[in-house]
Amino acid sequence: MLKLYDYLPSGNGYKVRLLLHQLEIPFELETLDIWSGATRTPEFLKKNPNGRIPTLQLEDGRYLWESHAIMWYLAEGSALIPANKFAKAQVLQWMCFEQYELEPALGVIRARKKFKSSHQDPSWPETEKKLRLRGLQALEVLNAQLKDCVFLVNNCYSLADIAVFGYVHVAPEADFDMAAYPNILTWQKNVQSQPLHVPITWRP
Repeated sequence: MLKLYDYLPSGNGYKVRLLLHQLEIPFELETLDIWSGATRTPEFLKKNPNGRIPTLQLEDGRYLWESHAIMWYLAEGSALIPANKFAKAQVLQWMCFEQYELEPALGVIRARKKFKSSHQDPSWPETEKKLRLRGLQALEVLNAQLKDCVFLVNNCYSLADIAVFGYVHVAPEADFDMAAYPNILTWQKNVQSQPLHVPITWRP
């Protein structure tokens, strides 16, 4: 059986858990406290030298890390990855956008506010200001894309939607006012209405 090393509040980990559930793939979950250094131990670094979650142990004992690499591995051959070459590239396009534009802004601010005090870092207020601007710009791009779309690629639910949903749906926890992005809110409801959808707090 697959084994997933994860931290439940993580948007990156949630993407993988949501995908596993929607593909109805059984797996064992081991949660780790990332704030106490559980992913930096010599034992865990043998599994993932980058020392992060999610990390997936395959049935043959090999390990795969980076959330989007894990998702692509799991979803290959399913309807969540389009057969059309251009559409497939578009899925990757939005997955890259999520990791380079959304996650570094929404995810980092949320982690600071929700899980780790920002008062220990005197440079944080200026850093947060820059990240917030970056996040607002990324949300504008996403909102514009979703103006006439049910889902991100070809109006079909795909890995792109799961990847982007991971941190966007918890953006209010980073104090982003999502009322300014009505298209995103409609899209979120569409994602949440998909079969076997589970919340970020879900665990098998």
